Amino acid sequence: MFIKPKEGLRVIDPEQGDALPVEGREVEKTSYWIRRLNDGDVIESDAPVKTKKTTRKQEES
Repeated sequence: MFIKPKEGLRVIDPEQGDALPVEGREVEKTSYWIRRLNDGDVIESDAPVKTKKTTRKQEES
């Protein structure tokens, strides 16, 4: 599941050993993250769509 920290909060990702980035991260749906969701510390979100950058050479083809 893809989650983001609630605005203004710093939430530790125990699997990665760092803070959950503001832009969010894909994490395994564990009891830890379910508790964070239930407590309102994080919000579930859609993962950002990765767009493929085109180069000028690709556009000319």
